[in-house]
Amino acid sequence: MRAMTQNPTPPNLGPRPDLAPKAQLTDAPRDGQPTIGMVSLGCPKALVDSERILTRLRAEGYAISPDYAGAEAVIVNTCGFLDSAKAESLDAIGEALKENGKVIVTGCLGAEPDYIREHHPQILAVTGPHQYEQVLDAVHGVVPPAPDPFIDLLPASGVTLTPRHYSYLKISEGCNHKCKFCVIPDMRGRLASRPAHAVLREAEKLVEAGVKELLVISQDTSAYGLDRKYDLNPWKGGEVRSHITDLTRELGRLGAWVRLHYVYPYPHVRELIPLMADPANGVLPYLDIPFQHAHPDVLRRMARPAAAAKTLDEIARWRADCPDITLRSTFIVGYPGETEAEFQHLLDWLDEAQLDRVGCFQYENVAGARSNTLPDHVPAEVKQERWERFMEKSQAISEAKLAAKLGKTLEVIVDDIDEDGVATCRTWADAPEIDGNLFIDEGTEGLSVGDVVQVTVDEAGEYDLWACLASRK
Repeated sequence: MRAMTQNPTPPNLGPRPDLAPKAQLTDAPRDGQPTIGMVSLGCPKALVDSERILTRLRAEGYAISPDYAGAEAVIVNTCGFLDSAKAESLDAIGEALKENGKVIVTGCLGAEPDYIREHHPQILAVTGPHQYEQVLDAVHGVVPPAPDPFIDLLPASGVTLTPRHYSYLKISEGCNHKCKFCVIPDMRGRLASRPAHAVLREAEKLVEAGVKELLVISQDTSAYGLDRKYDLNPWKGGEVRSHITDLTRELGRLGAWVRLHYVYPYPHVRELIPLMADPANGVLPYLDIPFQHAHPDVLRRMARPAAAAKTLDEIARWRADCPDITLRSTFIVGYPGETEAEFQHLLDWLDEAQLDRVGCFQYENVAGARSNTLPDHVPAEVKQERWERFMEKSQAISEAKLAAKLGKTLEVIVDDIDEDGVATCRTWADAPEIDGNLFIDEGTEGLSVGDVVQVTVDEAGEYDLWACLASRK
């Protein structure tokens, strides 16, 4: 048995499991081309916003820089989810001002322009989330476009900030929930679903451009189409409903992996499970469900549906219909008023639920959130201690789940190959950045990033797997 290599990039299971992958930009500007820098913070939904802004800029003849060097102005797409995320955004704005001097701010924290200007009065402009036109107007005012129609060709799939073999696919904006700890509806508004044919057309273009994995995202994926009253859309000579089940079925026919994120456990989610159980379908047996907690009293204080017991029944039903399903979730520990008994209830629930992938936040106040005024806030040292116990529990579950995969043959996608020939891959059970990895450290000659291959698992750790190459597609 060969020695187990160390995981150079542990999964993001700590305080911030909401982060998107680091933006990747490789294009070099032509001589004299106006250049804009982009710093993209926050979740995958914000990354998609950055991609749309950059696609519009590229169409107008701008070059895009991954940092401040050579840029005539910098756009900082901010996050405002937690106070720690706000601090990170303010730091990024300050760094951009120091390194470049001309800074345009957008994104979730942009919904609080006075707060930003209080800390950085010298910024050029502030816009809120998905206000693309205002961002473009601000850029035009600082760096006028100078397009060359014979040279500045826009990629068919637009500008992407992820590796070429996977892409985020945002299906809606906003959220209709009123969770007391969350200010996203105030920042991004109520649910606004994209037409089904528009989503499918974008997905089809991405697959045609070489994307092999579509990561479906929104604030509330299960509610997709509710605001449109599940209207019918023309597609491929027929019609498709703006409903998550119908949309997912059509996405699964495009020939790429389809991974669903941020799926609330509404009853109609069970209609997705047969699609995941069908090996002929591209819909992966993977659900990312933000449970947040398990004790009904804590869920009520959060203003979330208090149905943890029914959730366990639903999980059992999903697994009965699709035994290979992977369940990922995030939780909050130390929510105001959380007692030791309520926290222990959560740990006991985890023992029963046996979730495959788990991330955890320590509760933080967020400006404007109703939870700030709740009584009995949990001391910081207690939150830390509970977070450590929670992660110890979830780590043990993960380790046991991965040990059960020893000797099995799995299909994986190659994300990276380092200079030593070690291939970093992901199985169906692993989303980019937030879940674990599978490593192949022998016989990787001829492999390329984006390849989908068969491997046999021969080592298992707490969050990651190691395997030998079996075959490739």
